[in-house]
Amino acid sequence: MKKGLIIMNKDFVDLVYPEKVREEIESLADIYEEPLSREQVKENPEIVKDAEIIFSGWDGPRMDKAFLDAAPNLKALFYAAGTVKPLLTDAVWERNLTITAAGKANAVPVVEYTLSQILFSLKDGWNFVNNIKKEKHYPKKPYYHVSGAFGSTVGIISLSTIGKKVAEILKQFDVNVLAYDPFADKSVAEELNVELCSIEDIFATADVVSLHAPLLSETRGLIRGSHFRSMKENASFINTARGEIVMEAEMVEVLQERDDITAILDVTFPEPPEESSLLYTLPNIILTPHIAGSEGKECGRLGSYMLEEFKRYIEGKNLKWQVMKEQYATMPEN
Repeated sequence: MKKGLIIMNKDFVDLVYPEKVREEIESLADIYEEPLSREQVKENPEIVKDAEIIFSGWDGPRMDKAFLDAAPNLKALFYAAGTVKPLLTDAVWERNLTITAAGKANAVPVVEYTLSQILFSLKDGWNFVNNIKKEKHYPKKPYYHVSGAFGSTVGIISLSTIGKKVAEILKQFDVNVLAYDPFADKSVAEELNVELCSIEDIFATADVVSLHAPLLSETRGLIRGSHFRSMKENASFINTARGEIVMEAEMVEVLQERDDITAILDVTFPEPPEESSLLYTLPNIILTPHIAGSEGKECGRLGSYMLEEFKRYIEGKNLKWQVMKEQYATMPEN
């Protein structure tokens, strides 16, 4: 049996590694301590000396030279969360450690959230909600302004893991899908039945725009006020990526001018917004507290993915979710 530890934010251990998953991990590995926080490991680095494997998650250990020197027997990290980049350093690759992460598992609920908001937005749902609360009666039919899913256009910014999956699911609906991704292969776009175009074309044409770009130095401030100003009447924007990708002050300025546009923001910058932020008060801005990713029982999927990966690891099989050095270089920062 390989000797191992669980090192992560202890508040989330029981969610990420629920009882059945923990029991199975402990039947396959010698987890020789109760779950530890990164702070506990810093205070007592001797505790990782015998660890051959580490199961981790949010707020896992920073795997720098000092940590790895304290863990001379470490061979693999199983990270039950999204991007593992904040944990890794070049020392990981120098040691030739095996790194695997549950980013694909975390993508599942983000796709579900996005799909729910796309379909609701195509019904102009949030605008109805706000107006009914304000006016205390239902508007008179017919609702000619409602796009609905039939023949409408959805724009996806970045065919990332999540963006691809959203596009794939949208094939089941009667919508046209546009996508912006400068690195997308044309054959992938054809397979997903999406039309590649510019960001400008997406904002000017789509009834709903959904942002899925990773946070990189190149994508900070990518979405500007001019993009929102060009949007169709009654169009909606969804951000489940990162707040820093959007120039929020410019977005707010446009949304103050155009109350027909709705922005659904699951992420902001800073997060949460400052108390004085207009993001809280503008009726055409919908805020959710970064819930698109794994929450509650959904977190158990992350640990389950890493359990299955560990089984492949001990059986000497190819890993399904292994992170390679080349991927690490282009990973989002958070």
